[in-house]
Amino acid sequence: MTSTAQDPSSSKIDIWQGDAFDLSEKLPVESIDLVLTSPPYWGLRTYGMDHNENIISEWKKENSDSGQSPSYQWYRDHGGLLGMEPIPEWFISNLVEIFEKIKPALKSGGSMWVNLGDTYFARWSSIRMDGRQGMGGNPRLRRKTPMGGYRQEKQMLLIPARFAIAMQENKWILRNDVIWSKPNVPPRPEKDRLRLSHEHFFHFVKKPTEGRAKYYYNSSAVEEGARDVVTMNVKSGSDGHSATFPEELIRPRISSSCPPGGTVLDPFCGTGRTLFVSQQTGRKGIGFEITEHFTKAVKDKVALSERAPYLF
Repeated sequence: MTSTAQDPSSSKIDIWQGDAFDLSEKLPVESIDLVLTSPPYWGLRTYGMDHNENIISEWKKENSDSGQSPSYQWYRDHGGLLGMEPIPEWFISNLVEIFEKIKPALKSGGSMWVNLGDTYFARWSSIRMDGRQGMGGNPRLRRKTPMGGYRQEKQMLLIPARFAIAMQENKWILRNDVIWSKPNVPPRPEKDRLRLSHEHFFHFVKKPTEGRAKYYYNSSAVEEGARDVVTMNVKSGSDGHSATFPEELIRPRISSSCPPGGTVLDPFCGTGRTLFVSQQTGRKGIGFEITEHFTKAVKDKVALSERAPYLF
């Protein structure tokens, strides 16, 4: 795995290839005004990357207390891929650990916005290289997921809520749970429940050493009415990425939570939509992307924007 890093002040958009877990260490302390990201969701897609399907057996062999989640370092070193954890508890633990690595780079008055959707449990789950679970004609694989506890057939797993609580336990302050309502979600084959048509956008800030949290926030830059439910159609992705969020959804988050001229980090940047919206609003953008394909796509867009800025 390769990684490159530059001085965040050297250009409007920087894209670094590598794992966010490693690249976060290259960021100067207190250099980021806003972290805004949508990490891989649990158990949906591999993005064409390899994953060790026997990893839970390896963990059980090495640990007498196999109920504990492994560290992200162990998980990755044994062929694990973020979002493909055998159980959601591992996924939540990995996400929280990565954000803890990023925390020192976030300014004391900075913010973090994290977009997550939920998943229903199935003992035999459907995984796609791309696209969304159970949809589209992309190749898929089936994998057996261990049952137990709240992991039961047809169960909504409440992954976003479990993640938010885990972040709180790591001393993050949760300021908002914005509901992204998606009126144009496609139909699903299930006939015994309503369609899942929303995702969560959590706003976290750092817990101060004393007193109440203070952070940059421009409430005049949010949507009309300043409500915590935002209705926005799902839009198609780009460059083979199906899970990009709409510009209209993230623009108010950037404008309200990052001062003009500040720096926005997306540690799971995909096709770079967060970075380009940051640039359009007068902020600098830094993106981490683990896949070579999406990293190249963002770099190509940056080069094009420099040659033909009127297109962006």
